[in-house]
Amino acid sequence: MDSEKFLLPRSRRANERLHALIPGGAHTYAKGDDQYPEDLAPVISHGRGAHVWDVDGNRYVEYGSGLRSVSLGHAHPRVIEAVRRQLDRGSNFVRPSIVEVDAAERFLATVPTAEMVKFAKNGSDVTTAAVRLARAVTGRSRVAICGDHPFLSVDDWFIGTTPMSAGIPAATTELTVTFPYGDLAATEELLTRYPGEVACLILEPATHTEPPPGYLAGLRELADRHGCVLVFDEMITGLRWSEAGAQGLYGVVPDLSTFGKALGNGFAVSALAGRRDLMERGGLRDTRERVFLLSTTHGAETHSLAAATAVLTTYVEEGVTDRLHALGERLAAGVRDAAASMGVGDHVLVRGRASNLVFATLDENRQPSQEYRTLFLRQLLVGGVLAPSFVVSSALDEADIDHTVDAVAQACAVYRKALDAADPTPWLAGRPVKPVFRPLA
Repeated sequence: MDSEKFLLPRSRRANERLHALIPGGAHTYAKGDDQYPEDLAPVISHGRGAHVWDVDGNRYVEYGSGLRSVSLGHAHPRVIEAVRRQLDRGSNFVRPSIVEVDAAERFLATVPTAEMVKFAKNGSDVTTAAVRLARAVTGRSRVAICGDHPFLSVDDWFIGTTPMSAGIPAATTELTVTFPYGDLAATEELLTRYPGEVACLILEPATHTEPPPGYLAGLRELADRHGCVLVFDEMITGLRWSEAGAQGLYGVVPDLSTFGKALGNGFAVSALAGRRDLMERGGLRDTRERVFLLSTTHGAETHSLAAATAVLTTYVEEGVTDRLHALGERLAAGVRDAAASMGVGDHVLVRGRASNLVFATLDENRQPSQEYRTLFLRQLLVGGVLAPSFVVSSALDEADIDHTVDAVAQACAVYRKALDAADPTPWLAGRPVKPVFRPLA
């Protein structure tokens, strides 16, 4: 389709309504229309498997579904059936439901490196609970976060370190310090600089690059030696790296870990898991001072926990993680070949583990470029591919991958023209996409 004729009038009107009623026009900043080419931010009507349809009637092959949460594809039969069984039985009670026991047993059987688990609704709930627990058990106030990882929580201890720190007291932000990923010496220097002050090291155990050999084990040793809690944020790596997350793949056991995203296949559920002696500080069977760990009205909502149980069962029984890797490898190879064939192999790059692929768009000087990202996204949308990333779901098939690679090839042909002109502006048709974290809109 001609990109100049690809219009989304109903989506445009829906976006105007969204902005009039909802700050930012979305409930997650990463879903904002500023992340898409101007006037080409589809508003979704529905999804099925690996496809979504916008309110204008266009169908797309979708990647990064639900910000990596829908890893089995939309409306997955096993998950939907598990949810339906619970809907007529009630969703929330004044006492625990038996569904909570089932979900906890299934989770701990799948993630055997953890001894106890507590569920909530989103990732920020559980990462902040992990930080609070670490502070309580160590009696320390400082939190050491990996400065190379883009997001850990909406709460003050993390957001205060970003460019969107308005409303957060400086005294809170000063208690958060950062360490670089992959650099044990720098981390040890940080812990030495603040002796006896750091409650925890919290990081994603892996992201778009594999951990250097011995790195995670080295962090484990540093945490033990300096008396701090090691926390793995497994929101992304959970299930996608292995059924038991990165800790299951790399064999390094954290004190606490947090899961979400893929855990519910789009239903709202997250988990804090870890050592029994730590987790019991938030329970009723410990004699030490109590920690207000997690207490959420909706954390035990039955149909979300039923969804999580079904997701974990499906992953284990159907080998979903292996399928995600196989699909990602096929996609990465196809994209790289398409980019190379169009002469932009040094400018359109695919990075990351096969189950969690992202892409980089570089300018004529091989520097990251929001303008070239805008051009690339625009051409993919025209080609029927909705891809803020190339993170796969298991619902994709070979035809979807082939369609995506064809769309990438067409996008790369336009990319080559822009590089030759040393100016992508004529192909943007509006302002470029913008970073999520920025101080001004």
